[in-house]
Amino acid sequence: MNPIDADRCAQAAPEHDADTAAAKPLLDAPQTVVAAVAMWTFVVGPLICLIVVVPFVWGWGLSALDVGMAVVAYLVSGFGLAAGYHRLFTHRSFKARRGLRIALAVAGSLAVEGSPVQWVANHRRHHAFADREGDPHSPWRYGTDIRALLKGLVHAHMGWMLKRELSNRARFAPDIAADGDLRLVGRLFGPLTAVSLLAPALVGGLATGTWSGALSGFFWAGVIRMALLHHVTWSVNSVCHVAGRRPFASRDKATNFWPLALLSFGESWHNSHHADPTGARHGVLPGQIDPAARLIWVFEKLGWVHDVRWPSADRLSARLLPEPAGPQESVA
Repeated sequence: MNPIDADRCAQAAPEHDADTAAAKPLLDAPQTVVAAVAMWTFVVGPLICLIVVVPFVWGWGLSALDVGMAVVAYLVSGFGLAAGYHRLFTHRSFKARRGLRIALAVAGSLAVEGSPVQWVANHRRHHAFADREGDPHSPWRYGTDIRALLKGLVHAHMGWMLKRELSNRARFAPDIAADGDLRLVGRLFGPLTAVSLLAPALVGGLATGTWSGALSGFFWAGVIRMALLHHVTWSVNSVCHVAGRRPFASRDKATNFWPLALLSFGESWHNSHHADPTGARHGVLPGQIDPAARLIWVFEKLGWVHDVRWPSADRLSARLLPEPAGPQESVA
């Protein structure tokens, strides 16, 4: 395989020659049984908890404390994924001071989507083989007819994670694996997961002085908040490769899907992102809200980040496709 260039793999640096890349397989050794059980727990478990929590809260509802904790936890972990895991670590869209790098890595870990190195390896592999053989979560994996696409959507949304396959970290994320700070955050992924889920329970219990307050905080600000963020993230893998608009030319079927823009912190401007992977802003057209890009802008103004790769007008205009004659709501 040729070296992974900036457009195809969003700079899975440091680059290496073709012989070295070819010698490294796509996958690492399979997950351990313990890791596989943990993955099933965090993918399927929240759905079960949602079923359990409905009768639990029926008749008395949410408290303002639950909502407040859920919103704060969603923002911290979501920005950690979008600005940290994705735009900083995977695509190197900007450079950050050490303290901010560590903070973003910790915040991203609180989303409970894996350690920084494994998340980056999976996503760089996705860019290297987007919607082709080798892509870990393409919804077009099984074909283009309706039945195949429905099967592919399930696979892209969450099915791919239930396999015991791990993208090769030495091939796709050698820079992350070599970063001592990020290795430490990765080793602390288990405790950070516990903090993400149990801290709301602790706050809820202490604030209300009741076990019901602790359980309510655990369910709503812990489990349900985590489940919502997971499904928004997974929808970028599934929905944003099938439904939406494609204003820019790219090598794959990535789309812009505006309904998820706010909940995904701008990540659902996926076609724009695949057209210019290293750009720090994904919502590049007028009216496209991109909260993660705005946060990066604030960090830049504060002097906490530098060398931000804001989109180039010339680069984007060169890839802008002619406006279609009619609606373009799906690429299926």
